[in-house]
Amino acid sequence: MVDAVVSFVVGRLGDYIIQEARFLREVKDDVLLLKNELEWMQCFIMDAEQKQVENALIRKWVSDIRDIAYDTEDVLDSYLLKWGRRETPNQNRGFLASISKYCCRFNLYGIGKKIETLKKRINDLKRKREFYRLEDIGNKGERTSNDLGKLKELRRVTSFVVEENVIGFEDDAKVLLGKLVEDEPRRFVISIYGMGGLGKTTLAKKLYHNSAVVNKFHRRAWVSVSQDYKTEDLLRRIIKSFRISYSTIELEKMNTEDLERHLHGSLLEHSYLVVIDDVWQKEAWESLKRSFPDSNNGSRVIITTRIKEVAERSDERTHVHKLRFLSQDESWKLFSGKAFRNFTRDEGLEELGREMVQKCGGLPLAIVVLSGLLSTKKPQEWHLVRDQIWRHLRNDSIHVSYLLDLSFSNLSYQLKLCFLYLSIYPEDYEISVAELIRLLVAEGFIKQEEDQVMEDVAKNHLDELINRSLIQIERIHHGIVEACRVHDLLRDLAIEKAKELNFVYNYIEIAHSNGFSTSSSCRRLSCKNLPLLFNRLSNMRSIFLFSGGFDFLVGANCRDFRLLRVLYIHCYGSTLIDYSCFLEEMTKLIHLKYLSIRNASITCLPPSISHLQSLQTLDFYSHSSVKLPTELSKLQDLRHLIGFLGDPLPIENLTNLQTLKFVSYQTWAKVNPEKLINLRDLHIYYYSEKDENEFSFDSIAKLKSIRVLRVKLFNQVCFGSLEPLYHCPSLLQLRLDGKMKRLPRDMHEVVPNLECLCLNNTGLEDDPMPKLGKLRSLVFLELLYKSYGGKKMVCTSKGFPRLENLEIDLDGLEELQVEEGAMKMLKSVQISRAMSSNLRIPERLRSVSVTTSSCHYGFIL
Repeated sequence: MVDAVVSFVVGRLGDYIIQEARFLREVKDDVLLLKNELEWMQCFIMDAEQKQVENALIRKWVSDIRDIAYDTEDVLDSYLLKWGRRETPNQNRGFLASISKYCCRFNLYGIGKKIETLKKRINDLKRKREFYRLEDIGNKGERTSNDLGKLKELRRVTSFVVEENVIGFEDDAKVLLGKLVEDEPRRFVISIYGMGGLGKTTLAKKLYHNSAVVNKFHRRAWVSVSQDYKTEDLLRRIIKSFRISYSTIELEKMNTEDLERHLHGSLLEHSYLVVIDDVWQKEAWESLKRSFPDSNNGSRVIITTRIKEVAERSDERTHVHKLRFLSQDESWKLFSGKAFRNFTRDEGLEELGREMVQKCGGLPLAIVVLSGLLSTKKPQEWHLVRDQIWRHLRNDSIHVSYLLDLSFSNLSYQLKLCFLYLSIYPEDYEISVAELIRLLVAEGFIKQEEDQVMEDVAKNHLDELINRSLIQIERIHHGIVEACRVHDLLRDLAIEKAKELNFVYNYIEIAHSNGFSTSSSCRRLSCKNLPLLFNRLSNMRSIFLFSGGFDFLVGANCRDFRLLRVLYIHCYGSTLIDYSCFLEEMTKLIHLKYLSIRNASITCLPPSISHLQSLQTLDFYSHSSVKLPTELSKLQDLRHLIGFLGDPLPIENLTNLQTLKFVSYQTWAKVNPEKLINLRDLHIYYYSEKDENEFSFDSIAKLKSIRVLRVKLFNQVCFGSLEPLYHCPSLLQLRLDGKMKRLPRDMHEVVPNLECLCLNNTGLEDDPMPKLGKLRSLVFLELLYKSYGGKKMVCTSKGFPRLENLEIDLDGLEELQVEEGAMKMLKSVQISRAMSSNLRIPERLRSVSVTTSSCHYGFIL
């Protein structure tokens, strides 16, 4: 995992050489040399990572590289901090120019000496590597520990053993069994995917040994793939598992092609079932599939994997099944059947047990290991396990550590950084995906790609972690993941590894048991407050304060955390504090890229905010309006501006701005948006005491990159014509809350690429369905409170060709008519409980998922 940190620092050195050349000057070559040396060492680290638990010398050597990487970053950041303080508007004039030139040479001399020290440390490490022959250690086959090797063999040997008293999976097994034995003659793949330890292999074994399966298939085989598979080895093991006649000597002599031909010929006349367990790459089945004939005899393949992409893209004919977590009742049943076998439960033990089971989050492996551990403990020892539950589980079971470490070690260094970063969040925290994306970009973990902005690259990284079952989806809206969570077991893994790397110190979790003992080189601190800790934060790059704590920062001197890139504060109940002094002091943090102070009732920002030239995200969201100084226009790197923003709004020159929320229409109307060429997400509200005011879309038409537009109107304000949106071809999501006279007749031409439309309180008199049905890209449609006042809606033939989700909450609606050929892709219909008993819908729609709910009546801005 150190490779992730070193790779990150090497990337930052490259950025410094390119972007800050005018600052580095004479020491540029020395910085380039450091970068090259770290790159060479990184090659050895990537191999050595697998051996850290094996050899103390390698572990120490790799740790020293990490420290050098961090110290290199500190030297450059500190130097640029001094340069930034030196610059003044008049630095090129007279005496000040002479002083500036002298200071520059002095600082270059200082940084040069520090770089020389770093070069000596690197040379010393190179000598140690040769003296202790660290390369030779890597050639002794010590790539994996004996314990892990034994575990692999154990998992292979027990693959065919049916587990007794399996809890859960009844519904899953029923669905998948139906797929296995159905009459479909073509061979197809059943993919089961989910988080490690969820029970994919257990479910596959349950199906494998089912009597109906045994009777249907002439031949059955099971093979475990894992990460370091060889196709020849897999083919030999499959042949042996099928019990196909062979000579052991001949089998070992066969090459891959011979093995494929032998297996294919042996299965040609038989129906077969093969389970390919623990697949990590889609190429694994791709390399095997030609050996399995499709003879139209109902043969099947079961694949288990943690990775969604592997499950979905394994074969052209695939049934994908995402395995769920156990319910609370299932979890308790699984736990209590084993935990209380040696003694009688009482009320106190049951309370402790249920508390710990809840922490397991429905993960069967964690519950099984926990119950087995507690069954060997005395009742009075149960609370000790509860206090450090994950450490006990990982120490007690090699299965837990192995499964988690596999998931982590298989990640690229970029994904490792993103995963470790999740350790900043408190337990059971609902993580905003949009916020996390902005943080990852600000931290420098995301690299710009030619055809994508960094925010989109970051989203792809998070999608990959979700697909690998390392992040759980918490909330999806309109097909977009808005919030996610991390299972406590994986979160504990992230906290532990991040602490080892000095990458993140989660003071909320760790300090309770160990006290505040973070290293002086620790990069990120997550905590609830910061009493008397400032003298230990000199090298901090990020501070996260959850549940308040701003009170302590108000009296702080920003010199105590002068290298900060991220300052993230969520306040609660601190409404009476005067923040003006702190905000003024805070503007000295010239490295700051992300500033979020939420719920603090800050009403204005100081003009010195312009000093934060690197700032990308400025988030002052609260119920109070924030007055922005005109100097804000100097923040050319600003990408996201969030809060109830007052008048004036000096953003016209912020060409990198992507997100703007929330702004009044009166304020927005004074902005010339032509230079906002990158604005993608805009939230506007319009409140007026005058009647018959109209919201015009003319200014929106100038936003060529707009993707998401949300507008909420109050009182008697109404929407004007939507026709100007014709000039916004990139618009994908439109949410309108307020009165509207009519929809455009040619709405499909005005917003041809619209994927999501939500109308609320629009009061349309004409049936909107004939016009909306022509939106060929529309996937999500919400018609909410009083958006239409009629009793009947008709979806005309061939209308809504891509619509998947329809949500309706219209009190007066009595009938929804859908003509033949309309809504062919519809997957779900959601109607409000209030209208569910009166609304008549076609029988054809009843075959899709029709649910009732308490629909929302307004938008949360």
